[in-house]
Formats: sequence, structure tokens, C-alpha cells
Amino acid sequence: MKLAYDGTNFSGFQVQPNKRTVQGEIEKALSKMSKEEFIRIKGAGRTDAGVHARGQIIHFDYPRYIPEDGMLRALNALGPEDIVFLESDIVDHTFHSQYLAKGKMYHYRVDNHSLKDPFTRFYAHHHPFDIDLKRTQKALAFLEGTHDFTSFASAHSDKEDKTRTIYEASVAIDEKTEEWIFTFRGNGFLYNMIRIIMGTILQVADGRRPVEDIKKILEAKDRTTAGPTVEAKGLCMMEVYYDEDAFK
Repeated sequence: MKLAYDGTNFSGFQVQPNKRTVQGEIEKALSKMSKEEFIRIKGAGRTDAGVHARGQIIHFDYPRYIPEDGMLRALNALGPEDIVFLESDIVDHTFHSQYLAKGKMYHYRVDNHSLKDPFTRFYAHHHPFDIDLKRTQKALAFLEGTHDFTSFASAHSDKEDKTRTIYEASVAIDEKTEEWIFTFRGNGFLYNMIRIIMGTILQVADGRRPVEDIKKILEAKDRTTAGPTVEAKGLCMMEVYYDEDAFK
């Protein structure tokens, strides 16, 4: 199933004791449907507290046959208002939402107004300083390609191999909201990787760091050389790719 959710009131995707999570709410709805039978779901990615999604993918094994459109209607009726199920498919038993994913696309939104916009405050990181588009684009270009992203990974990352490929690191300005929308497409992302990248890119964008620092930070393979981890609320999982050709 493909779903979208507003991450504002969730403690992340993954189920946690005594906390409201996306996984927990979906499993609760499935339990109601199956007359209290527990059904575990698996997600393509474990978004953090406050992170949103428009294209999260999950899979689960339901104990009896329900048509795809019936499953879609049932979960939208039983689930909370901040989760919407968009698509439903019955797939081969070998499908796995996480392990078969070839890549993902994320957006990170930045509110660059001098005053915080109350209508985007849960969905964009407020950065009220002058930022330069050309400097930003040059900095992002250093990130594209295959690199060891150790410098841009949280110290709590559990992945030994920190080499990833970024196919697109770009920025566009939304004319309606005047938000800066950053797009990252890659074959995988480390824990907090995009939020650390954004914390560093904004330092370059507003002139606190030279553009060439991005290349030096990558080469250093040292988290302390990069910028801060920015807020989760600006981040949104937009799409998960299972066809490698379509992804690239």
C-alpha cells in the first residue's frame, strides 16, 4: 500500500512503547479489521518524529482475501485523519517494501521569509536569512554521484557502509509560498543524512561557509566537520522506487 501522513503528531514511523507512531496506528486499524488478530506491517523507510510522507510504501500479510479497493476503503475508514491510504495492490509473497526498494526521493522545504509563515510552520524549516541561489546550486552539485557520506551521517547510524549514490540534489522556489524546495533522489539515505546535509547547505547558502567546503566535508569522513542537524518537519518522503530504470 502507498500512503501519505502528516508526521507532526507522530513519534516517527516505527512502533515504540507508549508512543503514537504511524506503524502503531496502522496495526491498530488492521487489528480491528481482522477481529483482534495481530498483523505486523513493514515500511520502506522509518521516518523520524515530525517527518512527513506523501509516498511511503508498506506491506503486510492479511489472513484472508479482501479486494484491493476494499482494503483501501477499510483502512481509510478505520485509520486516523493524519494518515491517508492512496493505493492498494495485492502482490507476490516475495515482495518486501524495504529490501526491494531501489531508491527514494525526499523533499526538504525551507521557509525563507523574515517572519515565520504560520501556515507552513509544521512543514517547513524557518531560515530567515538571505540565501543565494547560485551558491546553493553549486554546493548541491558536489553531493551528486557516489560518495562516502560518513560526514553527513548521525553518530547513531547503524550502517557500517556509508557509501551512497545521489542522482539528484537540486532546489526550486515555490512561487506561491516562496518556499525553497530541495529535492534529493538517491539509492539510499543514512540516518539523519538529509537533515545534516541541509544544515550544512544552509550555512553555504547564507555565506557562513564557502561553497568548496562541501567537497572537503565529504573527503573528511568526519561528522564534526559538517553543519547541524536541522528540524525534522521540513522533510517529506515523496516516493519510493522499485524499478531501478524508472528511478534513474
